[in-house]
Amino acid sequence: MKFSVFTASTPEWTPQEAATQLAGQGWHGIEWRVTDQAEAPEPGFWAGNKATWPMTGLEDSVPEIARITSEAGLEFSGLGGYARCDNHDGVERVLAATAALGARQVRVNVLPLGNSTMGGQEPTGLSYPELFAATRGHYEWVAERAAHHGVKALVELHHGTVTASASSARRLLEGLDPQHVGVIHDLGNLLIEGWESPLPALELLGPYLAHVHVKNARWVRTEDRDQAGASVWVNEWAPLAEGQGSVLEYFKALASVGYDHWVTVEDFSTEVPLAERTAGNLDFLRRAADAAGLTVSGTRAAGSLSKG
Repeated sequence: MKFSVFTASTPEWTPQEAATQLAGQGWHGIEWRVTDQAEAPEPGFWAGNKATWPMTGLEDSVPEIARITSEAGLEFSGLGGYARCDNHDGVERVLAATAALGARQVRVNVLPLGNSTMGGQEPTGLSYPELFAATRGHYEWVAERAAHHGVKALVELHHGTVTASASSARRLLEGLDPQHVGVIHDLGNLLIEGWESPLPALELLGPYLAHVHVKNARWVRTEDRDQAGASVWVNEWAPLAEGQGSVLEYFKALASVGYDHWVTVEDFSTEVPLAERTAGNLDFLRRAADAAGLTVSGTRAAGSLSKG
């Protein structure tokens, strides 16, 4: 098992700063955020994120992405793409960039639910069965193109989409080649929607379990009441050791199914400054992996920055 960081969660750092900081702390790899984003007066996770490579001109950025990553001594855990499966042109470009970088795998977003505001998109007005069928049709094409490029396209378990759970993702991909499509299992997202006990969910995914994202969340009761007079609860991101999800139990489930690939952190909590947060997360992951009986392969010592 190896640990990396998704740069959606490092908005204050430039790509060079992110690679240097993470390598110096001892992380094995990095998962670059790739999308065109809105500008913002202050760096944020979703707008003005300095550690994001724009989709516009992505092909021209490939050599610089490769250089920064390699010179820091980091590996790619994959690419954090935002191209949606119905945007064939965008998908083709991120698959080609993944292949050119040797990054092996890239997220290709599924369709959002009709009432979802994910990514600021307008509701489609389609029912869930219609959205699911459309996503399946697009992902059949995605699987063919991923095979052509020799990479893997990843479906993320994400609230507000047609694949909020492991069950829905397995159903979506059933019959497609697991060498070229797979699933990102995400502990934090599942606490918001799609929760299934980790062990049976991971067993269900079987060969489609390709990648793991770790973040944490919690539900908080507000002072509001709904129209029937009941309490209103909202979700918020939490530090890895403070949310409702047990990272230790999650790692035990991963150990039970023999998962020994990448674990990528995307911590969207803000209680602790960024550099302290990423360093602390790595220490926490190592302790949790050790307690779960997982082997962390090729653990890098903090400060072991490669120049090759």
